[in-house]
Amino acid sequence: MPEDRDARQQYVLPLVVRMERATPPGRTDALETSARAVLTLLNDPRVVEAEGEWAERVLAWEDARIRKVVRRARGGEWRRAGELPGITVTGLEAEVRVFPPVPLDGWPKELAKLQVSGTDLEEAGPVGAATPGVPVLWLNPELEMSAGKTMAQTGHAAQLAWWRLDDARRKEWAENGFALAVRRATPAAWAELVASGLPLVQDAGFTEIAPGPTVALEGGTRYCPTPRLRRP
Repeated sequence: MPEDRDARQQYVLPLVVRMERATPPGRTDALETSARAVLTLLNDPRVVEAEGEWAERVLAWEDARIRKVVRRARGGEWRRAGELPGITVTGLEAEVRVFPPVPLDGWPKELAKLQVSGTDLEEAGPVGAATPGVPVLWLNPELEMSAGKTMAQTGHAAQLAWWRLDDARRKEWAENGFALAVRRATPAAWAELVASGLPLVQDAGFTEIAPGPTVALEGGTRYCPTPRLRRP
């Protein structure tokens, strides 16, 4: 029950996006890279192996409120963040480092000092259609959020997709580099997607928007064959 989850120790999954002043990443590339970073961590041997270094923390995080927070770093901040245990995932321009979950009030000082605000990003160029056959994480066309907030939501959607897959399909997706796309749905398409039975991400209202609105939807066909949410 929700109250049981709230009573447990709360953890957060930190993600840090590299945002150099002269070369910020494109927005969609950052969103896709953050989703792939979450999947990369969930598939890491330090998480999936029974005695993995991060396995216990990830389990505790998943058993409570699943929170993700995106912060930004540049220059020396980025280098210092890279010295902490974690995984850096790169996109076309974006670099995102994901770290194992930390207690809500126990961030490492190198990450705690990083800014959450200021993660607004522009597109680096036109965003074309998604590559055929890859899963698409669809965004609600009626909501406006910072890139950092949206990166957390695409991470949630990717995690829902991961939970639905059996080991064989997880392996296939991992071998394909966790290929995926993030796109903003049209209003008409969004209504159809929400009614289709695919998993929805509903925001808890801790940061930028009020609780309740659906902000992202996990879709696609190649790796997500059923509309059922399955925990491992």
